[in-house]
Amino acid sequence: MNFSYDIIVVGAGHAGCEAATAAANLGSKTLLITMDMNKIAQMSCNPAMGGVAKGQIVREIDALGGQSGIVSDLTAIQFRMLNRSKGPAMWSPRVQSDRMKYIETWRGIIENSPNLSMWQDTVTELLFEGNNVTGVITRMGVTFTSRTVILTNGTFLNGLIHIGKVQIGGGRIAEPASAGMTEQLRERGFRTDRMKTGTPVRIDARTVDFSHLEEQKGDIDFHKFSYLPQVQRTLTQRSCWIAYTSEEVHAALREGLDDSPLYNGQIQSIGPRYCPSIETKIVTFSEKTSHQLFLEPEGETTHECYLNGFSSSLPLETQLKALQRIPAFRNTHIFRPGYAIEYDFFDPTQLHPTLETKAVKNLFFAGQINGTTGYEEAAGQGIVAGINAHINCHGGSPFVLKRDEAYIGVLIDDLITKGVDEPYRMFTSRAEHRILLRQDNADERLTRKAYDLGLASAERMGLLNSKEEKIEEIIRFVNNFSIKADRINPYLERIGTTPLKQGVKLIDLLVRPHIDLGVMAREISSLQELLESITERKDEIIESADIRIKYSGYIKREQLMADKITRLEEIRIKDKFNYSQIQSLSTEARQKLTRINPETIAQAGRIPGVSPNDISVLLVLLGR
Repeated sequence: MNFSYDIIVVGAGHAGCEAATAAANLGSKTLLITMDMNKIAQMSCNPAMGGVAKGQIVREIDALGGQSGIVSDLTAIQFRMLNRSKGPAMWSPRVQSDRMKYIETWRGIIENSPNLSMWQDTVTELLFEGNNVTGVITRMGVTFTSRTVILTNGTFLNGLIHIGKVQIGGGRIAEPASAGMTEQLRERGFRTDRMKTGTPVRIDARTVDFSHLEEQKGDIDFHKFSYLPQVQRTLTQRSCWIAYTSEEVHAALREGLDDSPLYNGQIQSIGPRYCPSIETKIVTFSEKTSHQLFLEPEGETTHECYLNGFSSSLPLETQLKALQRIPAFRNTHIFRPGYAIEYDFFDPTQLHPTLETKAVKNLFFAGQINGTTGYEEAAGQGIVAGINAHINCHGGSPFVLKRDEAYIGVLIDDLITKGVDEPYRMFTSRAEHRILLRQDNADERLTRKAYDLGLASAERMGLLNSKEEKIEEIIRFVNNFSIKADRINPYLERIGTTPLKQGVKLIDLLVRPHIDLGVMAREISSLQELLESITERKDEIIESADIRIKYSGYIKREQLMADKITRLEEIRIKDKFNYSQIQSLSTEARQKLTRINPETIAQAGRIPGVSPNDISVLLVLLGR
């Protein structure tokens, strides 16, 4: 057996799997070390991928040549496009996945990836030569050397599980924690802290009275995650179900608050504000008489269900008592209670935009170790870390995504610039250019970059070129096709929209609400012929063309704003100033700029506590 690699990835969660496959597919000899090869890409909490802003990240990973979108489609048991009632910048794909098939599919990809090996063990120590990481030592006493190391430890670093007053060391239920690395890195000057997350009770569907639940079916249309046409949903689609808590349920939960680790001082770490436990909900939103819950299947054939919205660390008896006061769950049997877990994370302002640490060369962090929450955020960091670790080994320019190029770029910039004071979760509101960062155009934004790196295949590039050619053909047609008022007014009057007073170009009609290419094709035979000539991914291409046409003004305006900010992104200031000596800066700015040492003027402006006046001072010192 060979014990020397280009890249070692520690942890086979969503970040680790994307990092390892990206590095290996680029040509780096890669080793993925995991405690349990049967739990690769385990969905520790909800068996679902995507959601608001998170779905955009999964599409971006796919556009870059990553695997999460492919695996999500192949293992989907329900697909929904969220926020369809809003503008396309808010549309967010989400799938409910078969938990076991998700693991199986990911493992198949890893086992069949060239340049990628696995080792089942626990890493206990990192090896260093001066300021460089050089490998790892495992619990079995095996030493592996490498040119780079990527840590994607998730919730395993000194993980501690809480169920009421019961405390169990572990990274997930029934899985041991990892000890040693936090302490070793802390000795090297890394700043670390503790975070908390949680997961709900798992329910046996055979003991649920579904007559008390509201059915929520998935979408049956062309939408999916992967841009590859051969990747389709093939599993039996299943419904989710909606339930509600009540005052009776809340009363049962309040009886157990004295034994809640969140409220009796047992848990001191930072919890997620945007995905609170049920006990946090009844305390924080005490005026609310009910909260919505979603009963979601864990797989295509299993009876196990996940009760989304009922995350808890309360004692087992309290959870069960409250649960059984919901009519659908009066006689329910559970497979296991919800629990909270505390774990170590590292201040992400200690990272470069490549996710390499500032303190140690060739050491990368990705995923929850950086203070994020969610599989999608982890996977997005993983693919960027894998790409940059490969570049460190073999040369090339650092791979950094800007805020106007990808949600992944927003995510990483937020982490390294602002740090975290709670588990970081992506939202569309975090992106100032979200009309540019839609789920439909991730391939247009990123596939060329990935192809130039060698990560996206020629097939992907061909699909992108074909899509863009068809969209441009449609846009040329609607810009040039004139339509007479008397030809289209009867239709416009039928649908209750203002008739034309004179002839217009077709594009002027398409910007109206409720009028799209599909509608106009039924009225204009030449448009119908053009759309029918699209033989592959027809619906996807027509939707993208519609969005470009309807929102062209907003898109152009947003791009102009992004271009202005890009000019500041090009003014590099890293290591150019001794901020502590610049007395014209505010005290807070001197402290923050010294600690983060931003790459550019634009990044400096995003640091909390750095004012526009401070930025003006720096520009003056630069002679601008």
